[in-house]
Amino acid sequence: MEIIVLGAGVAGVSTAWYLAEAGHRVTVIDRAASVAVETSFANAGQLSYGYTTPWAAPGIPQKAAKWLMRPHSPLIFKPDGSLFQLRWLRQMLANCNPASYHLNKERMVRVSEYSREMFRRLEAQTGLAFEGRHQGTLQIFRTHHEVAAAQKDMQVLDEYGVPYRLLEPADVSQYEPALADVAHKLAGALYLPNDGTGDCHLFTRNLAALCVEKGVVFEFNRSIECFEHSGGKISAVWAGGQRFEADRYVCALGSFSRPAMAELGLDLPVYPVKGYSLTIPITHSAAAPVSTVIDETYKVALTRFDNRIRVGGMAELSGYHIHLSPKRRETLELVVNDLYPQGGDLGRAEFWSGLRPMTPDSTPIIGATRFENLFMNTGHGTLGWTMSLGSGRLAADLAAGAVPEIRYDDLALSRYIR
Repeated sequence: MEIIVLGAGVAGVSTAWYLAEAGHRVTVIDRAASVAVETSFANAGQLSYGYTTPWAAPGIPQKAAKWLMRPHSPLIFKPDGSLFQLRWLRQMLANCNPASYHLNKERMVRVSEYSREMFRRLEAQTGLAFEGRHQGTLQIFRTHHEVAAAQKDMQVLDEYGVPYRLLEPADVSQYEPALADVAHKLAGALYLPNDGTGDCHLFTRNLAALCVEKGVVFEFNRSIECFEHSGGKISAVWAGGQRFEADRYVCALGSFSRPAMAELGLDLPVYPVKGYSLTIPITHSAAAPVSTVIDETYKVALTRFDNRIRVGGMAELSGYHIHLSPKRRETLELVVNDLYPQGGDLGRAEFWSGLRPMTPDSTPIIGATRFENLFMNTGHGTLGWTMSLGSGRLAADLAAGAVPEIRYDDLALSRYIR
């Protein structure tokens, strides 16, 4: 079967890999010059299967009001002049209740845990290198209120059999020795041993190389222009002045899925939530993170690569324009200086910003559309790499007509159609 994947980020390349593995002829189309040069380029670097948590949660409206008044807020809101931004916000706030949170958390953990298994299989099969580590995630809490709020997340972890350990401040240094000096600043922590870390950009490049070995064709520097369709079926896509025809199509365009699908009359509730990161050369290995540390107060993750620290976080709702705000850099520097002041050389840090494709319920959109041969794999928010292989395998199975290994009926775009 001929299948076209739109998008060469980690979601698109993962989808292409599983399609090629199943014996299909795959073409990947992307406007960029290479794979993983946008959202997948410099993300926080964590594979947070256990930390999978919706942004839309009970109490978020009240927290957001307070965050917006803070100089180092994890949330930044700037009107972009679109009605869609306001509609998306309204939909997101409608999910900030216990019932929706539990439902969305369950969906997300389902995909993330499946992705964890897919990573295990892929690494065993290929030995793929991406500076990966398997030493867990440490979610640190600076207040007792944050510790109490984590109890709800632990209930879902129990349901899925995800191992964890709730720690006292004095126990944190067992997993992150360099945090011993700041234990007095903490109220507790949650350790998730099954989580991992690594360089998403390196992972995607190396996986794309394996795809090429299996015959996948990558068409770069080709912006999508229009679709040919009739009778509820896509017949071709035009990109970069060329017509591409296939039996099936998968949209994995991240934050740009919404404008690309609008021509087809598909209303994707995917908003570009801007995030920022610093990549810092390590100067003292013993004073740097061992794996991933997530600061719950600032919503910032600090991840260890081989010789670098990746610090990423924040959610800025300001449209598609990418800029490097000095204030956002100050927040990232504040956190790394507070927790790992001797770990790296901030003077040589690389500052980056990218767009995460976020849905109002934080759950990705994976599955069929009203076009019989068009499928979605988008809207992963801040967990695109974490969910990449799981959602890629699921999307590939659905597009190819195979029977998926996990439940998927509540992940498609149809959940937004009333």
